[in-house]
Amino acid sequence: TMVSCNTSTSGYSTFLLTGFPGLGASHHWVSIPINLNCVVSILGNSIILFLICTDPALHEPMYIFLSMLAASDLGLWASIFPTMVQLFWLGVGELPFNLCAAQMFFIHTFTYVEFGVLLAMAFDHFVAIRDPLHCASVLTHSAMAKVGPAILVRAILLNLPGPILLQCLLFPQISVPSHCYCLHVNLVGLACSETQVNSLVGLVSILLSLGFDSSLIILSFALILRTVLSIASPGKRLKALNMCVSHLCIVLIFHSPKLGLSVLHQVEKHSYPALAVLMANLHFLVPPFMNPIVYCIKSKQICQGLLKRFQ
Repeated sequence: TMVSCNTSTSGYSTFLLTGFPGLGASHHWVSIPINLNCVVSILGNSIILFLICTDPALHEPMYIFLSMLAASDLGLWASIFPTMVQLFWLGVGELPFNLCAAQMFFIHTFTYVEFGVLLAMAFDHFVAIRDPLHCASVLTHSAMAKVGPAILVRAILLNLPGPILLQCLLFPQISVPSHCYCLHVNLVGLACSETQVNSLVGLVSILLSLGFDSSLIILSFALILRTVLSIASPGKRLKALNMCVSHLCIVLIFHSPKLGLSVLHQVEKHSYPALAVLMANLHFLVPPFMNPIVYCIKSKQICQGLLKRFQ
C-alpha cells in the first residue's frame, strides 16, 4: 500500500507497520499467543544451545549443527520481536527507513543461515547412513569449524546488496508495508521509482540460497531413502529412518508456512488479508518454536542432558 508518490524521498521515508487487518482493537489479545511463542522459542533454543556448548558428549556434528540452528532461531527472534512489541503492545507502528532496512537485512540473513544449516544437517545424515564408519573422518571438528562461518558469510554476502540498493529508490514519505516487519519483496513493492534491478537482485539472492539449498535437501533425502531401502536388516533400516525423522520434521515445519503463504498469494490474498498476515507471521514464528520441541522429543542424548542438568 502507498500513501502518495507525489512527495517521494530517498532514504528519509517512514514505514508504518501494520498488524492484523480489522483487529486493531484486539491487538493486545492477539499478541498474547505471539508472546508465549516467543518465550518458549527463546527458552527452548537457549537451553539447547547451553546443553550442547557445555556437554562434551554432545560435541558431535549433528548436535553442533543443531546448536547453529538454535543460534539462528534466536537471531531471527531478536530481529522480529522488538517491532512486534512496539506494534502490538505500544500501538506504535512507525519505523524509520534505516531501521526498516536493517531489520530486513537481519531477517533474511538469519533465514538463509537456517537453510544453510538444514542443508548441512541433511548432508551429515546422508554420510552417517551411507558410511557410518568413516563419518567421523569426513565431518571432523576442523571441517565443522569451517562450515558454520561459511554458511554465515554466504548469507551476509547474498543479503548485503538488498539494503544498499534500497537507498537508491524513492519512497513515499509514509509507506505502509503489509506485515509486522520489513521484508525485501514488500519494501521494493512500495517504491515509487524503477525497481527492476532490486527485484532481480532479490530473485538471484533467493535462487542462490533458498532455491539451491532446497533442491540439495530434496536430493539428499532421495539419496538417504535409496540407501535405507538397500539395507538388508529391518532393524538397521528402521534405526536409519528414525535418525532422519526429526530432521525431516524440521524441514517440513520450515517449508509448510512458506508454501501456505505462496498458495494464499496465488489464491488472492486481498480476499483474506488477516489470513495472509497470519500465514506471514507463522512463516517466521513456527520454526523457532517447534525446532527445540522436535529435537527434545526425538533426541535421547538431549533429553538425558536436560534431565541431568535438572537433577
